[in-house]
This record gives sequence, C-alpha cells and structure tokens, in this order.
Amino acid sequence: MAVKIYTTSTCQWCKKTKAFLKENKVAFTEVDVGANAKAGEEMIEKSGQSGVPVTIANGKIIVGFDEGKLREALGLK
Repeated sequence: MAVKIYTTSTCQWCKKTKAFLKENKVAFTEVDVGANAKAGEEMIEKSGQSGVPVTIANGKIIVGFDEGKLREALGLK
C-alpha cells in the first residue's frame, strides 16, 4: 500500500491526517511542500490543489483531512 502525504510544518489538518495514519498503523511518506518548492509543484500538478494536506493513497487523491475518504482509500472499516 503506497501512501504519500504532502504537508507543511504549520498545518493542523496535516497533523490530524498523520495522526490518523499512525493510529491505523499505515506507513506513509511525508513530503513538506513548505521546504521543497519542487514537491509543491508536483502536488499541484497531481491534485490541482495548492492547499495541504494532499494525501495520495493507493492512487486516490484526498484533499484535506477527510477520515471517510481516507478509510475508503485504505480499505479500513
């Protein structure tokens, strides 16, 4: 299962998303777009969004913290 989350260090919704993933024992790769402009461009290209968090889980793009969509993409009940 491939999970990537685009974040910034000051984003509260990013922290909630990461906490949710950790609580559900989901491994993920975090990319801080605040520290990496190229990653920010990549995120916008993939999602069409400039706000964070943007999570890509099993090929599905989830913008913001949306527990229902995260559970669905990750196959969690």
